[in-house]
Amino acid sequence: MAADPVEKIPAPHIEYAQLSPTLIVIGVALVGVLVEAFLPRRSRYYVQLLLTVVALAAGFAAVVGLAAGGFGGAKAHVAAMGALAVDGPALFLQGTILLVGLVAVFTFAERRLDPAAHGNRVDSFAAQAASAPGSAGEQAAVKAGFTTTEVFPILLFAIGGMLVFPAANDLLTLFIALEVFSLPLYVLCALARRQRLLSQESAVKYFLLGAFSSAFLLFGIALLYGYAGTVSYAGIANVVEGRPGSVNGALAGTMGNDVLLLIGGAMLLMGLLFKVGAVPFHMWTPDVYQGAPTPVTGFMAAATKVAAFGALLRLLYVVLPGLRWDWRPVMWGVAIVTMLVGAIVAITQTDVKRLLAYSSIAHAGFILAGVIATTQDGISSVLFYLLAYSFVTLGAFAVVTLVRDAGGEATHLSKWAGLGRRSPLVAAVFAIFLLAFAGIPLTSGFAGKFAVFKAAAEGGAGPLVVVGVISSAIAAFFYIRVIVLMFFSEPKPEGPSVAVPSPLTMTAIALGVAVTLVLGVVPQYFLDLAGQASTFVR
Repeated sequence: MAADPVEKIPAPHIEYAQLSPTLIVIGVALVGVLVEAFLPRRSRYYVQLLLTVVALAAGFAAVVGLAAGGFGGAKAHVAAMGALAVDGPALFLQGTILLVGLVAVFTFAERRLDPAAHGNRVDSFAAQAASAPGSAGEQAAVKAGFTTTEVFPILLFAIGGMLVFPAANDLLTLFIALEVFSLPLYVLCALARRQRLLSQESAVKYFLLGAFSSAFLLFGIALLYGYAGTVSYAGIANVVEGRPGSVNGALAGTMGNDVLLLIGGAMLLMGLLFKVGAVPFHMWTPDVYQGAPTPVTGFMAAATKVAAFGALLRLLYVVLPGLRWDWRPVMWGVAIVTMLVGAIVAITQTDVKRLLAYSSIAHAGFILAGVIATTQDGISSVLFYLLAYSFVTLGAFAVVTLVRDAGGEATHLSKWAGLGRRSPLVAAVFAIFLLAFAGIPLTSGFAGKFAVFKAAAEGGAGPLVVVGVISSAIAAFFYIRVIVLMFFSEPKPEGPSVAVPSPLTMTAIALGVAVTLVLGVVPQYFLDLAGQASTFVR
């Protein structure tokens, strides 16, 4: 008998140009690893900083080029053999992540190695050079370029995973992207050498709880595969909506089982809600925000939310739109509890970083109001809110790095008393960011909250908007309390000093202020841009 002809496996077709933002970032991250391995120590800092800035700028330029080429609209499609979507929401979120990363690099660049303060291991020359604090020896150690340069390639790997996460179009790609950006974040959280125990404790907590959330997500993926016989978003959506197409023979006994669908979908939601910091999956947030290095906290608070909400939107709007009446009541409850818990518990905080952590939890609830709208306006309002929130968060944490005392960063609220008299400009800038968090008019926070609440109200979630407004009023109390503390309290003689910011930190803070005010005063162009980018491809 003649042997059956062997079926040829088609060669993979990868659209490299359309994946260029991610490829650029990951490629330069690999180059950064080689720089760490082979370049002399004294040269690494400037090379790594230059590579990182160029990579992020080139990645953003690639995103703009793809959007200008129509891939955010008429040419939107699924690339890489169905693994990644190149559409409006993906490009908008990728551009936001790249801009957030670029601004975050400016604050990361401040982390020069100070052996006396940070306890890093250095060679004997550096140790001897820094043996006399404040002397020419210490200056020689700094000029020699001894820095924590490994943060730059780690940061790029995290950003590379974040770029894939909101664009993932199948569940396996989603999980791989989650691990690619989570593992570098676990490492970055442990790099606060001045407060090593607190930093490493926060990293371990983040790692353990992140592992649990990843396990839930992976189990959910397995259940959805058993339900639909595919991990493709469009394939799962077809089965949910009654268009099964071809039946997977190996899974014919489980395909279409609603129990697998509901439990699997719930587990996927749990994994993503952990990343956005929504209640009741928020317990890691205050500890990790407080223990991680402040530049890492700012980057993580901004970029992780953008990537996670992008993935959540795609899951609910592309994979599970047929289950809208099942997941909307659950998301209602999560959003309400998240807004109230974040706003109320923040009032009791006495540490600036923990206060901002609970603030981020409340903002996750506000963003969920836009997600629940299930309309095009809901998608565009979430995109705009994420853009506005990211720059406010980066600017606020950049200001926190400047307020210091003998023990390092002075994050206890009592030490911020009278800061407006010691350093009026720094206090005024921080007040702008706090007012934006509170949603005061003429700031980006007001425009973002108005957009998501309007979309939620038009989508039939009026009671949710009422809870959101009440939560915003509660949150405004503790924001204004900090402003009053800074400007209307007497400064203590032993109070902290304000470090003179470098040009890079000044640039990061200035960009945060500029974006906060521009998006608050003239938001319409950016709202229209988000509206044009609010259509998912299937």
